[in-house]
Amino acid sequence: MAGPVVAGAVLLLNQKLKIKDLGVDDSKKLSAEKREEIYNIITKHKDIKWGAGIVSEKVIDKINILQASKLAMQKAVESLGVEPDSLLIDGNFKIYCATNQKSVVKGDAKVFSIAAASIIAKVTRDRLMQKYHKKYPQFGFDKHKGYPTALHVSNLQKFGPCKIHRKTFYPVSNFV
Repeated sequence: MAGPVVAGAVLLLNQKLKIKDLGVDDSKKLSAEKREEIYNIITKHKDIKWGAGIVSEKVIDKINILQASKLAMQKAVESLGVEPDSLLIDGNFKIYCATNQKSVVKGDAKVFSIAAASIIAKVTRDRLMQKYHKKYPQFGFDKHKGYPTALHVSNLQKFGPCKIHRKTFYPVSNFV
């Protein structure tokens, strides 16, 4: 309900890297501490190029969350600084990019590079939401990271939306 959408991209320079080598898994299956630990390994690893793409809540409201997610993925790929031979995309769609692509449904649970990219995205977004918590402490972004939890909805009802709320998302749309 709040904050930007973030996508990650990971390019393996050594195809022999394996999930067990780094502890990489679907970001949703890892604790925040484990994600941070693996994020630090990924971003410092000599055989991995990585990038993140961020699309603001204002753009999400203009073009919808699916299109904003695709745009974030495109930005993440562009931020790698090199042209990959092909892309594996988490989901059942493709992004706007001339590079050969393959969609992998639930790819973050099946493919090492997609799982690593999901960790890049999740840690990047969580860190952004921690910064937003300092600016808007009444919303508790440090706890729910902008997702529609009971606490977030309750705080939205008490204080109304702030600048980073997605105005087209329910229940935020009820308060605009």
